[in-house]
Amino acid sequence: MRGIARAYRESGLTQVEAAAKLGVSQPRLNSLLKGHVELFSLDALVRIAALAGLHVRLTVRKP
Repeated sequence: MRGIARAYRESGLTQVEAAAKLGVSQPRLNSLLKGHVELFSLDALVRIAALAGLHVRLTVRKP
């Protein structure tokens, strides 16, 4: 989520413009930017990140 938020800030787009590019509504993008992770599935975050031009790498480790 931080990477998506950073990409948004660096894009210079409005939330409406960025949301259209990312395939989500402006209120949904706003929720993401505010850190409401509980509202997003991992699949949704990966899809949004890819549309933002980001590369996603998932690492799973024992605690």
